[in-house]
Amino acid sequence: MRVVAAMSGGVDSAVAASRMLDAGHEVVGVHLALSRSAATLRESARGCCTLEDAGDARRVADRLGIPFYVWDLAARFERDVVDDFVAEYAAGRTPNPCLRCNEKIKFAGLLDKALALGFDAVATGHYAQVVEGPAGRELHRAVDPAKDQSYVLGVLDADQLARSFFPLGDSLKSQVREEAAARGFAVAKKPDSHDICFIPDGDTRGFLARRLGERPGDLVDAVSGEVVGAHAGTHGFTVGQRRGLGVDRSRLDGEPRYVVEVDAPRNRVVIGTADLLGVDLVEGAHLRWCGPAPTGEVAVGAQVRAHGAEVPATARVDGDAVQVRLAERVRGVAPGQSVVLYDGTRVVGSATITGTGRAG
Repeated sequence: MRVVAAMSGGVDSAVAASRMLDAGHEVVGVHLALSRSAATLRESARGCCTLEDAGDARRVADRLGIPFYVWDLAARFERDVVDDFVAEYAAGRTPNPCLRCNEKIKFAGLLDKALALGFDAVATGHYAQVVEGPAGRELHRAVDPAKDQSYVLGVLDADQLARSFFPLGDSLKSQVREEAAARGFAVAKKPDSHDICFIPDGDTRGFLARRLGERPGDLVDAVSGEVVGAHAGTHGFTVGQRRGLGVDRSRLDGEPRYVVEVDAPRNRVVIGTADLLGVDLVEGAHLRWCGPAPTGEVAVGAQVRAHGAEVPATARVDGDAVQVRLAERVRGVAPGQSVVLYDGTRVVGSATITGTGRAG
């Protein structure tokens, strides 16, 4: 099989490419150039789009003896991921750019181009497992729970899953690093990338402020409706946030306050006590199924954050929307995030959260 190995320049994608080669596939390494200003990112940048990363990927490919190319998807990444991220925050929602990147870039842009060039599949360094099931290929959680990335892959549909390989899903991260060292890869001890790749300094509020400017508005108490402070823009806040609220503490009772609602149309940030944060109803749209779509009401596990715990739930699909009823209340669930549904370790699919509430 002819396979494109997506090589970010990190240890995971390096070992994934080598394992695909060991399995007998014809492998070509591809580094995605996603930043229009990669040269401005320092070596200590916390993302995965620097010139140093491209060089690291090339050195691994050379060591493996496979062809290596850089594909420029920067314009598409800016449009489909960065611009979408900014627009979602401007609308008062909290997006997950990694899911959008997987949907629009790695398993649409990359996979579509690979297929057009005559390749059969793509392989990445994500920690997840693909299992052959009775109805086709299934996406499952990785063996290493600390590294499991099935949540951010929940946007894959059945056709994309049929053309995707995740060679690291059956391994622990420590094993992957040991294998990289044994193969002589210089990236064996390279730190993992983290945070948002296009915000390498980790200052999301500052990034959004530069894109959207200041939009002053009121901080409002959820119970009394009283104005208790001011903000410079709703885009600087997300549900569940506690720090950086800018509250006039003389108007409060000393109990901590959290963001409970981001009301972008009225340019208000609503704050309240922790007991107002818990929700057990989640509504979602933009449904993506990793296999056959469920019908009626089904028992599932629901995960609402990349590093959050899975909660027992029931899901009911109604056309292009889904309602998920959680068995327990979860704090800090915000519109714009994704809810990913599981059946045991199998990923059923995902939806973008459009609203939350309480059953009773």
